[in-house]
Formats: sequence, C-alpha cells, structure tokens
Amino acid sequence: MNEMNNQNLTERELLTDLLHTEKDMAKDYAGNVTETASRELREILTRHMSECANDQFCIFNEMQSRNLYPTKQAQQQEVSAAKQNMQNLRDEVW
Repeated sequence: MNEMNNQNLTERELLTDLLHTEKDMAKDYAGNVTETASRELREILTRHMSECANDQFCIFNEMQSRNLYPTKQAQQQEVSAAKQNMQNLRDEVW
C-alpha cells in the first residue's frame, strides 16, 4: 500500500491488512518448506515462517486488546475436544 492510501484507512483496516499479510506469508513459507530439498534453505524458511506466525499472533493480540477482533472464551470441554481431534489426526497420519 502506498502512503496516500494508508491515510484513508481506519485502524481496524490497517491492522486487519497486516494480520492477513502475516497469515498469507506464513502459509507461503510453509508451502515452500515442504517443497525444498536443501536442509539449510529449509531451516531458513522454517525460521521465517515461525517469525511470521509470531508477528501474526502479536497483531491478533493487539487487535483483541483494542476490541477490534472479538473472540469467545472456549469452554474447557471444547478445548479438550479440539486437542483430542488434533491428536487423533496426528495418530492417523503417523
């Protein structure tokens, strides 16, 4: 985005744009990690993917603290079910 367009965007729009950019970059890195044969390049891409995921989480937390990204508090039962589903999926793959 150029500087002129940024002046017309709200705080929510700017942060949402940043959030989506970081998410897209993390996905792109993940795709490239799985297509790379070089261990050195794989490590670099994995590090960058992790940095994008961390940046995305920081932006998400900032948006949530400003009530720009409302979420509901998950019940312990929902958390446990999600963990179990992920474990089942992992077990199926391995």
